[in-house]
Amino acid sequence: MTARSSLRRGRAPLGLALALTGALALSGCASNEATAAKTTPAASGTGGSGLNEPDVNGDGKVVIGVLSPGDINDRGYYESFVDSADAFAKEKGWTVIKRGSVPASDALSAARALCQQKVDMVALAASELKAAIPASEEPVCAKTAWYVPSSANIDQTPRIMLSSDNPNQSMLAAGYAAGLKMKAAGYTKAGFVTGIKADFSVLGAKAFLAGIREVVPKATLVSTYTGDFNDSAKAKEAIQAQISQGAKVIYPYLGGATDAAAQVANAKGVLTLTPGTDRCDSTSPKFDISVIFSPGDYFRAALEDFAKDDLKMGTPRVWQLGVDPYPTVKICKGQGDEDQQLAEFMKKIGSKEIDPEAEVKRLG
Repeated sequence: MTARSSLRRGRAPLGLALALTGALALSGCASNEATAAKTTPAASGTGGSGLNEPDVNGDGKVVIGVLSPGDINDRGYYESFVDSADAFAKEKGWTVIKRGSVPASDALSAARALCQQKVDMVALAASELKAAIPASEEPVCAKTAWYVPSSANIDQTPRIMLSSDNPNQSMLAAGYAAGLKMKAAGYTKAGFVTGIKADFSVLGAKAFLAGIREVVPKATLVSTYTGDFNDSAKAKEAIQAQISQGAKVIYPYLGGATDAAAQVANAKGVLTLTPGTDRCDSTSPKFDISVIFSPGDYFRAALEDFAKDDLKMGTPRVWQLGVDPYPTVKICKGQGDEDQQLAEFMKKIGSKEIDPEAEVKRLG
């Protein structure tokens, strides 16, 4: 997906994060009902194990252990996940033990090693390390909570919390925000540029258009699949082509190519959105709408629950737009009552008054 500029967390050019995060989040969403069905009923206490958070092992201190399959200094997806833990831990006076570039084959032994260091939580930065999960059932990890990003290939078990979202919610709200801007300017055509053509990217484009049409009923959308989330040359070519076709708002749902794409849009006065992080303070490139669903943001929200003894194991945690802090959508410089209209729309999604799946189905 993107590194620190897009999906990930920073302000610099990104790398691989956006594509990974979006794909994982979407697959996690698609499998959420099945995952929930497999959930083992919890007993009593936190997560059904009787553990008290955040000092789960009762040693008088709180230690968070993070395992990442990637470089935790990549200025992108993996570093953003660790940054979230570090920032929150610093606020709380907690300690973070982190290990990056963990091969999948070493995931189980790495998790056991963290438990031996008496961490209160084992957090996996990505589902590639799912081989670590069996350690959650072993005596060495008996007094630990587990945070695991959801994916279609991970089953819910009693001693972990699976974290997922419904991407259609944020994509629909992103379209609604874009629609507000389009209506104010008299625009009727938008663009969507992404990498591979897959179920998650096609559905994402449909949800984006559905959101736009909530405000501009006759709006049209041109979608381009470059085949690569990180190829800047292909992204710039796609953006330029869409601008030539009359697109006035373009969503670069990309990874490492996000900034290059946005710069082309900026040069032509075309409005653009972020794929994952809050970049309303970015000036080069400039973004008009931030669509926020970064894994690091979800992890921080989970740590906030953990601090309140409210992070439950044995059940999936599905982050809801309009209910939880993340995912969310933000208009960078809202005019008139745009911010209020967007907030009310997201609240309706959160209360289920608006069903993103139903809105997408209407498009056929």
